[in-house]
Amino acid sequence: MAQLVVRNLEELVKTKLQRRARHNGRSMEEEVRDILRNAAHEVDKPAAGLGTQIAALFRGKGYDFEAEELRGHPVRPAKFDES
Repeated sequence: MAQLVVRNLEELVKTKLQRRARHNGRSMEEEVRDILRNAAHEVDKPAAGLGTQIAALFRGKGYDFEAEELRGHPVRPAKFDES
């Protein structure tokens, strides 16, 4: 089995880990092992695209217009001059 040393852990984090371990009836070492094991087994879900995230922000807010589809339009750099 591998060993892992964690240095410079904030005192507050250590205290909370100890409290959590005590609450779960195990040592702090076993608690950290369990946390790491669970984190390693989490299923990676793909991040939603920007448009999907923006749409989720406005869903259910009463807006009933359709936004124009921008796919396929050429990308042009922004212009900042006054002319």
